[in-house]
Amino acid sequence: MHKHVEWDDPGRDSVLAHFASHPEQLVEPRPGDILSARYQGAIVRMKVEAWVDGTSIGEVAALIAADNGRRMKSHGKLALGDTVRLPDNYRALEPEPSDPEEDRE
Repeated sequence: MHKHVEWDDPGRDSVLAHFASHPEQLVEPRPGDILSARYQGAIVRMKVEAWVDGTSIGEVAALIAADNGRRMKSHGKLALGDTVRLPDNYRALEPEPSDPEEDRE
């Protein structure tokens, strides 16, 4: 049984928006692929077990605080190992790592 998740809108990090001008480059997720999404401000990585009609089904492989990159065992109602469904429209690109030099300016 999967856990119902209210995913955050990926906004400018949307995978579908990124590939809108080149849809032929967007590939269907396969078992073993790692996808990224946002949940309550955190970065969620999931390991795909199956893809059905535009939705990936898989296990939460990582929960990462967006502000400092700290790994978490749980966040909100999600925990490592939970089985979730991730619709393609909520898939997100990984954020660019923060540059400490830029932060000081």
